[in-house]
Amino acid sequence: MERRDFLKQAAITAAVASTGNLRASASATARTQPIARRALGKTGERLSIIGFGGIVVMNEAPNAAANIVAEAVDRGINYFDIAPSYGNAQERLGPALAPYRKNCFLACKTEGRMKDDSRAQLEQSLKLLQTDHVDLYQFHALTKMTDLDKVLGPGGAIETMEAAKKEGKIRYIGFSVHSVETALAAMDRYNFDTVLFPLNWLLVSQANFGLQILKRAQEKQMGILCLKSMAKTVWPDDRKQNHPEPKCWYQPAAFPEEASLGLRWTLGHPITAAIPPGDERYFRLAMDVAQNYKPLEAHEERALLAGGKGVEPFFHLGNDV
Repeated sequence: MERRDFLKQAAITAAVASTGNLRASASATARTQPIARRALGKTGERLSIIGFGGIVVMNEAPNAAANIVAEAVDRGINYFDIAPSYGNAQERLGPALAPYRKNCFLACKTEGRMKDDSRAQLEQSLKLLQTDHVDLYQFHALTKMTDLDKVLGPGGAIETMEAAKKEGKIRYIGFSVHSVETALAAMDRYNFDTVLFPLNWLLVSQANFGLQILKRAQEKQMGILCLKSMAKTVWPDDRKQNHPEPKCWYQPAAFPEEASLGLRWTLGHPITAAIPPGDERYFRLAMDVAQNYKPLEAHEERALLAGGKGVEPFFHLGNDV
């Protein structure tokens, strides 16, 4: 290890001593201190500051899915997010969430860009999720401006969303995005209720990516939902097809110290909630952090950011081109 890297790691290790204490105390308070909730923009809803990403139950046995959902609800999570592209996650989440559905906020997505294919996905999702409505329906991964043009254009998927809202099959309309440029354009062109995007310490410090979306969403009083808080970088070329995290296409932050700091960094911003990686270890760590959440102290943030200098970010400005 080079001296520079050693010093970075030493700084992180020192900064997270309090995080270690946080984890040690988590088990003692896990059943008595529920995860806090924050307002979802101007909707009037209040969501747990940690969301349950559907990938957590993808490819899991039905009883395992039921157990982790029950634990999440017991610990205060009321925000669940799912998408048709998450393998068999809808089939697993539907029956697991059914006993708690009336007290939970369920968000789903469509990759359909036009009216007909998005309607087909919505109806299929409702069936698999065993519910008559989803609380939030989102355009999934509006990365390119051409996608935005399609969904908001004639015959686009926005027609499905607006009709389904009148039918009572969805309550709010949002979008997820991996492009700053497309996100800003989407918020300018339609009065969305929510935005779901990566807000990550390394993306901000190394790619100037994310705070622009946050600022615009705040101005519009939108619900601000965030991804990739516990992510770090891309996988090396020789590990992209063979890495130890099958539910993470990116390389997560070091578990558990750096990941805890990364999540606390994201939660320290004026957001509604963060969705951890789909790996169950990271999700459980996120619940522990959330139940004992404290904003980063200045020295912790300095150490975290120092550990990211020169690291390759997994998104860049201009991803929509």
